[in-house]
Formats: sequence, structure tokens, C-alpha cells
Amino acid sequence: MYTVLGATGNIGSVITKKLLEKGEKVRVVGRNASRLEKYAHRGAEAFVADIKDAEALTKALTGVRAAFLMMPPGMTSPDYRAEQELESHAIATAARNSGLQYAVSLSSIGAQAPAGSGPILGLHDTERKLNAVERLNVLHLRPAYFLENHFSAISMIQMMGIFAGALKPDLKIPMIATRDIGAYAAERLLRLDFSGKQTQELLGERDLSMTEAAAVISRGIGKPDLRYVQFSYEQVEHTLVQMGLSAKSAAYLIEMFQGFNTGIVVGLEPRSAANTTPTSIETFVKEAFAPAYQGIAVGA
Repeated sequence: MYTVLGATGNIGSVITKKLLEKGEKVRVVGRNASRLEKYAHRGAEAFVADIKDAEALTKALTGVRAAFLMMPPGMTSPDYRAEQELESHAIATAARNSGLQYAVSLSSIGAQAPAGSGPILGLHDTERKLNAVERLNVLHLRPAYFLENHFSAISMIQMMGIFAGALKPDLKIPMIATRDIGAYAAERLLRLDFSGKQTQELLGERDLSMTEAAAVISRGIGKPDLRYVQFSYEQVEHTLVQMGLSAKSAAYLIEMFQGFNTGIVVGLEPRSAANTTPTSIETFVKEAFAPAYQGIAVGA
């Protein structure tokens, strides 16, 4: 039996699917019972719990071979970092009280930094708390910048004809498709070939600048004039608040972008076969971004 937190998300859903395909028993944990039903129909055990509920999580982690641990994204909360502290405390408490022996934990590139990384700091703290659980063998996955983050630009492209953000235009950073994170996590959960406290960066198919990413997107959606434009931190922060984020959560994201731009949020591992994943941005744009973009266009 495996437990998967965030089982209905982009990463957890891939893990759950792959474990079930291997004939494994899976306990899927999520906040919404109706969203867990599709996995229950395939033989998984649905377990409804809030990630901040240590008692419920302890039950969810009891008696399992291994678990995938993560904090769900929640940037719309009034104070995302405060939410992260509550969630990481509950997860670590449950890991300790359940006697969990193996876990793959979702962290992030840059999680080694003790400050200046915005919401990634919450993952730094999660790693620290899980590392304090004595009997737990834990592998912290540190994936790169999600290609799915580019979805947030769709409405801007539709309305303004530009692709803008706070990252420097020519700063090359690794970018990864979340499905590759899920596939890798599932593989390591099946193998359980780690011990103690370990980290593993996942760097995507290659490093890309936002200028390069915009060029691939422009070809993929048939907008040859699309260019990436760097906005000021103040402009991006104002836009985030307009999109519904609280002032605190928007400020955390700005700190993360500053962390990328200044080299605080950066990988520690040289690129290798072990940390390179298969999905290219061209594949992502063709299979995910372009359909999403066209879907919004049709519905506009």
C-alpha cells in the first residue's frame, strides 16, 4: 500500500495512475471527495483529509509501504507562508507518529536557500522538518521551474498580445513538465532505492530563457510576433493582486522571482542523465499549452 498526498493534482495524479498500473494498492488523499472518486473506481482507497490535519494524516500514512508527500499549492490564501508552516508541521508530525519508513517528498530547486526564495522557503522548512524524523528514509525531489507556470500568461497573450513577467528575458533556467516529476516520483516509490535523507534535482529537458520560451510558444500558437517582455517587480506584484492574490502572497512570489534573477534560487547539481527529464517545451506547447490557449480563445 502506498499513500499519495495531493492525488488529484498534476503530479499526484501521474503517480497514482502509474502505481495502479503496476497493480499496487494506493490510498489517495485529497480535500475533495468527488475528485477522488475516479481513483476509487479504479481500485484506490479514497481518504479525505486536510493537509493541515496531523491526526487525519497520521491515519492516512499508517501501515503503508511508502508515501508521496507534498503541500498543495495555495497562493490564493491570505498568507501562503503561514499556510505552509501549518501544513509542513502536520506532514512531519504525521510521518513521525505513523511510523512511516519511506517517503518521496516534493520540494523545489533552490530549497537549499535559508532565505530570499519566497514560497520555496516553505519547502526548505519542510525538508528540515522531515529530516528530523529519525526513522524516515526520505528523498526530497527538487524540480525546476514548472512549464505549467506559463499557463498564467494565456489571458495576457489573449488580451494584450504580449508575454510578460518578472524574470530576466535572457536568464536561462531549467524548466520541467510536471508529468515528468510524477513519473520520476512513481519510479522511485516503486524501487525504494534510497535511504537516510537525500535530495534529487530534476532539471527538465533543457535550460531555457523566457525569450526562448516565448519563441516556442509563439510558433505553437501561431502568433509569430509574440515576444517576452520583462515587467518591473512593482508591475507584476500589482497584476498578481488584481488576479486575486493577497498582498502577502504576491510579495512572496516577487521574492521568488528576485531569487531566480539574483541566483538565490538555483540548482546545485550539474545537468546529467540522472536529473534530465524527457518532455521538451516544444512537446509541452503542442500537447498542453496550445490546446489550453485555443480553448480560451474559443470560449472568449
